[in-house]
Amino acid sequence: MRSSRNAPGKRNNHSSPVILGTSEARTPESMNQKMYVYIMANNRSTLYTGVTNNLVRRVYEHKQELVEGFTKKYHLHKLVYYEDIDGQLQAIIREKQIKDMNRTNKLQMIQRFNPQLEDLYSKITEDSGQARMTGGGVHVRH
Repeated sequence: MRSSRNAPGKRNNHSSPVILGTSEARTPESMNQKMYVYIMANNRSTLYTGVTNNLVRRVYEHKQELVEGFTKKYHLHKLVYYEDIDGQLQAIIREKQIKDMNRTNKLQMIQRFNPQLEDLYSKITEDSGQARMTGGGVHVRH
């Protein structure tokens, strides 16, 4: 029996290549969008690294514990680090790089970016006017 899913690199009915291997298919258009890699923490310095296309919304979800998982279980409500990155694939690659770092190197990177380890959520909501990220974070262009 044949699968109805396209093989990697095959075209779908919309004539855009589809890249499989994540929870959703990505088209070339979505791969050029602005993305964010971020780190959440709690007062015991438990860390979580994630990726999103809407940093304000995603951090709000973590703070309000709206999504089941690690951040809810360990009450990770503090945004301590973020980077804005052009392209979904580049953001996923950067997230993986950060996740592969040892704890000491992650903490050093966070402290260089945010020496006081303050919650940056109010900064991104002020800077963004809610949805647009301007300044503050590390910007990576590939």
